[in-house]
Amino acid sequence: MRPFIHYFLHFGFPLLIALIFFGKDWKKVYVVFLATMLVDLDHLFATPIFQADRCSINFHPLHTYYAMAVYVVLLFLKKPFNLIGLGLVFHMATDWIDCLLM
Repeated sequence: MRPFIHYFLHFGFPLLIALIFFGKDWKKVYVVFLATMLVDLDHLFATPIFQADRCSINFHPLHTYYAMAVYVVLLFLKKPFNLIGLGLVFHMATDWIDCLLM
């Protein structure tokens, strides 16, 4: 059940946010949200690259609290930076929820 929740929060819920809150621009916003998944490239620096029972939060470089502070600052900038910030903050929240479910 945990993988389903994790991937729904990464792909399904951002789609709902884009559809509900961004009207005609929902496709562009959803693409931006999907692009924020590139933050997971920092997993390539871990050994092993994937470990099912590892919490990403504060383990991978782009998942640290310092990085998250930058993502929050992005929320207060103009488009598209605020959308990138929203996608990244939601990504971190999703990974944090995944850690709680472990």
